[in-house]
Amino acid sequence: MAKRPAVDQELSAILNELWKLDVNRVKPGKDYTINLQGKADYVAQGSNSARDKANVPLFTYVNEDKLKSIATYASFINLLDNYEMSTGVAEKVTSEELEENNIFLNAILQTQVMKRAHGYLVSKGQASSDVAQFKKLLFDIWFKLYHRDRSGGEDSCGFEHVFVGETKYGKEIMGLHNWVQFYLQEKLNFIDYKGYKARDKDMPDANDHVINLQFSWKGLVKPLGSSFIGVSPEFEVALFTIIFLTSNERVTNAIVKVDEYLLEIVVCRHGRAIGTSYPKLLSSNNRDL
Repeated sequence: MAKRPAVDQELSAILNELWKLDVNRVKPGKDYTINLQGKADYVAQGSNSARDKANVPLFTYVNEDKLKSIATYASFINLLDNYEMSTGVAEKVTSEELEENNIFLNAILQTQVMKRAHGYLVSKGQASSDVAQFKKLLFDIWFKLYHRDRSGGEDSCGFEHVFVGETKYGKEIMGLHNWVQFYLQEKLNFIDYKGYKARDKDMPDANDHVINLQFSWKGLVKPLGSSFIGVSPEFEVALFTIIFLTSNERVTNAIVKVDEYLLEIVVCRHGRAIGTSYPKLLSSNNRDL
């Protein structure tokens, strides 16, 4: 049996607090349903072909009316069309888009999830107790533009990479770790779900809130992606922000136990901003690794 990695108990404790406070997390089988279908084949990074082990989309139902009725989801969805897909193409941020960023940050800061995350970061000396200062910090971490491809202008930011997705040289998918974006792109026939990724003894089920998966997006293949499913935007922003601000590592690989899931949370920094962040499911339902 593989040796179980050491779990960060303090980090797990605060993340479980956030999990319990996440009242906007939607319920599998009620607010949405997924169809996992087959196990995806191994595909090398950079390959643009993959056998399709899923004949139908991952999401068979999502209650869009519920998402639109919750301020954090509604304002989050408004941000998804604000970015250029390809790196190397400079982003042009309009005043309307800046206002949409502002509305989203205001919405998540009103949730108990973000209030608790803020309090925790203040206790760790990693954030000002002033909400306006914390909001500016969140903006800089997630929305401030930077160069991902040095050949062009400022072409990327943490939010775009993690939640929206982007492509590298038009040949490789980067990021796109958010379930709402996945669903919306799948609905538009831009995403083709290829199947789940897991070891045979640790098969996922339709009620799992974290999934490793394979898909194509606008003709490009992502051999292995991973995403929370059903969690709120504020939960993801809070979780990744806490790990980003409490670690000095360029790449942080935090092992945590959240609810029934043993996860590796990967957070990479790009200067003073998030380069990428995502969960990797190691085990669920208290099964051994």
